[in-house]
Amino acid sequence: MTDWETLLPVLGESFQQTVFMVSVTVLVSGLAGLILGVTLYATRPGNLFANQTLFVVFNFIVNIIRPIPFIIFITAIAPLTLILMGTTIGTTAAILPMALMAGVVIGRVVEQNLVASDPGVVEAARAVGDSRLHILAAVVVPEALAPLILGYTFMLIAIVDMSAMAGYIGGGGLGNFAIMYGYQQFNWEVTLVTVVIIIVMVQALQLAGNALAQRILRR
Repeated sequence: MTDWETLLPVLGESFQQTVFMVSVTVLVSGLAGLILGVTLYATRPGNLFANQTLFVVFNFIVNIIRPIPFIIFITAIAPLTLILMGTTIGTTAAILPMALMAGVVIGRVVEQNLVASDPGVVEAARAVGDSRLHILAAVVVPEALAPLILGYTFMLIAIVDMSAMAGYIGGGGLGNFAIMYGYQQFNWEVTLVTVVIIIVMVQALQLAGNALAQRILRR
């Protein structure tokens, strides 16, 4: 029998750790990814701020980091995590690799959605004399807002997955709870409960993202 009287407080703390990791990572990586994605879009050859050197450098960084499996990425940047965070174990330490990986992927998602926007709208704005920066901020990004919301929703769910994988290195959260009290103790009831909680979180986030994107599209 599972001693839920003892485990429930631990489960509650693990849930709070997951929410903390996901929230901070979303804020940091969301902003960093937006800046990276807009930079990639704007510096592409023929675009508003075309700069071959900047585009090649940032594109190379994204292409190097993005394909690395997250569980390997965590261990690969452990020395950097130790320098910047003072430790490689715990909830706070897990945020750095999560934010770096998510920021890079969000950057690519943002770039792809901006590239897919109607070039005719940009040309029309340039024809009436709008500045390049104003076109970027007031035309290009708003034009792709609904797809961007869906892209961010996808990444938010991916960040929840990352937080679970962070449990493998003692990152805390629901992943760590499932490993310590479920997998390692052969308690499949604990594992199942954790999986259900994560599924509910993911479904709620997906529904909220879909609803917001649909609301933007109707405007």
